[in-house]
Amino acid sequence: MASNQEMIGREELDDLEAILSITNSDVDEVQHIIRANSDTLFTWDYEQSRQPLIKLYEKAKTSQWNASTDLDWSLPVDQAELVLANAQANVNGPFSGGLDLKGTPFESWTDDQWIQLGIEGQNWTLSQFLHGEQGALICTAQIVETVPWIDAKYYAATQVMDEARHVEVFARYLDEKMSGHYPINAHLKMLLDDIILDTRWDMTYLGMQIMVEGLALAAFGFIHQLTTEPLLKKLLRYVMSDEARHVAFGVLSLKEFYTELNSAEIRERQEFAFEAAVRMRDRFLQQEVWEKMGVDVKEAMSLVIQDEGRVMFQSMLFSKIVPNCKKLGLLDAGDGWLRQKFTELGVIQFEDWIDTGEEYAMLDEVSKDRDAAIA
Repeated sequence: MASNQEMIGREELDDLEAILSITNSDVDEVQHIIRANSDTLFTWDYEQSRQPLIKLYEKAKTSQWNASTDLDWSLPVDQAELVLANAQANVNGPFSGGLDLKGTPFESWTDDQWIQLGIEGQNWTLSQFLHGEQGALICTAQIVETVPWIDAKYYAATQVMDEARHVEVFARYLDEKMSGHYPINAHLKMLLDDIILDTRWDMTYLGMQIMVEGLALAAFGFIHQLTTEPLLKKLLRYVMSDEARHVAFGVLSLKEFYTELNSAEIRERQEFAFEAAVRMRDRFLQQEVWEKMGVDVKEAMSLVIQDEGRVMFQSMLFSKIVPNCKKLGLLDAGDGWLRQKFTELGVIQFEDWIDTGEEYAMLDEVSKDRDAAIA
């Protein structure tokens, strides 16, 4: 059994010294090269036999949207106004108001400094979405090459187009509506590297479709619900409709494949899921924002991890991941190792929430009923 030290490089999940030791030392690089050696797999069996994947593929073909024509890019965005609107709703703020900031760097902050922190938070969040979507673009292209089923190759090809569009819209929104880019967060970069370097096709599915895309789907949903900015709201609605299919694709594919694995192979997947969960949690500490604001990063993060509102928001980001891992049999396989680890992370409470495969099937039926009523 792998230890925390072996999986995530530290024994204690909240060891700030260890978390801060992981930094992006190549912030000025334009290209990042990973030497992956996955096998490219042809299949001469062209029969489509997996009905759920066939349905996803057909849905994907009719659900394409055009970022240039379906979104109104003339809409103005005032970042400062957004910060103030979010502050009123206590959304995406650094602290929920329950902490004593006396004796901290924040005690003497002016309104302008708080507003600038909010603006930097917007820039950082959208930048990490952008980088994550490029990771999904590359991983899905890899799935087309490596997955053994023609049904999955067909669907994955549509997801490559989806992910290209997502990279396009987040890059354009950052360039035209935001006020700055951030380089990829070190924890996210490490996770994407690990996913791409693993040559097993199902690990690409697990890392990207279940973990990264699952967290992104939850994050997009929260921001879509809470933001008052109409362009971002519509952009996220389009992206979320794609992402729900992507996560469902992962659940449907892996559920079949995992029935063929032995206990040692399942344990490897459990450990990978836990490592990915920790990496994604750590990246939301936004250490790059604190650095840019000139605040002692360790002191700021020490406050962040104590803030109940912030901790609740971060745990909610796992509301898609945990039930999907349960649906795949990873939560309780063997001795329930992943259940114990998700309990330590403080996210096990989401285990009985609806999994994305079932959620997408329900949404598909609602869509059919609505289309029939319109007709």
